[in-house]
Amino acid sequence: MPGCAKNSPLGKTQPETAWLKETHSQVLQQSLKDLERAYKKLFSISVPTFHGSRKKAWATASAIPQGCKLDQSNSRVFLPKLGWLKYRNSRDVLGTVSNITVSANGGKWFVSIQTEREVEQPVHPATSIVGIDVGITRFATLSDGSHIEPLNTFRKHQQRLARYQRAMSRKTKFSSNWKKAKARVQKIHTRIANVRKDFLHKTTTTISKKPRDCVHRGFAGTEYVQVRSRQQRFARAQCQSQIWPE
Repeated sequence: MPGCAKNSPLGKTQPETAWLKETHSQVLQQSLKDLERAYKKLFSISVPTFHGSRKKAWATASAIPQGCKLDQSNSRVFLPKLGWLKYRNSRDVLGTVSNITVSANGGKWFVSIQTEREVEQPVHPATSIVGIDVGITRFATLSDGSHIEPLNTFRKHQQRLARYQRAMSRKTKFSSNWKKAKARVQKIHTRIANVRKDFLHKTTTTISKKPRDCVHRGFAGTEYVQVRSRQQRFARAQCQSQIWPE
């Protein structure tokens, strides 16, 4: 409310609003800022949500843009308010550390390190093109006649998952035993998700390493989208490793 802020000193000189002199000027300015914020929320497309009373809650991920340090020789990472923490160095971190994101998944803590460095423009060595049709019975069928069978990770863990879910249903909700049973169920779901990610990563890496370009076709099979390497001057690399207190 720029106009209201400009006219607020004039309001103090009016007899009907002389009571404005009784309070500090910054209090009046803050009230106008609150009014401006309220009008912006009123006419915005976002719908406000009511969260009730304020309380502490766990966050699944938290980004730390400043104050982080990395000691790769000793496999340590420094996080503000936590100090130096040991981490499992899964790969060498190249470049300058930009920010660090700490996340929790399956009862474990992970740190994702984002760096910035200058790299040469990549050149793809492919000389031909292959089509990939993603399906349900088969994970993928290539235009050269070969195909890739699905992993069926859920079926391998289905009986064990059902057993733990039944055990969880017999516990009193939000009790200590219920939380332990819930953690076991979440651990199985995390295992299934990690196996799927590993299978997808290894499969796509194997196909992309062949001396040809890859063309992906979806379930409808109506369009081809050519997949090529992204040509960027600055590449950002992420290194995700498990961390634990030193």
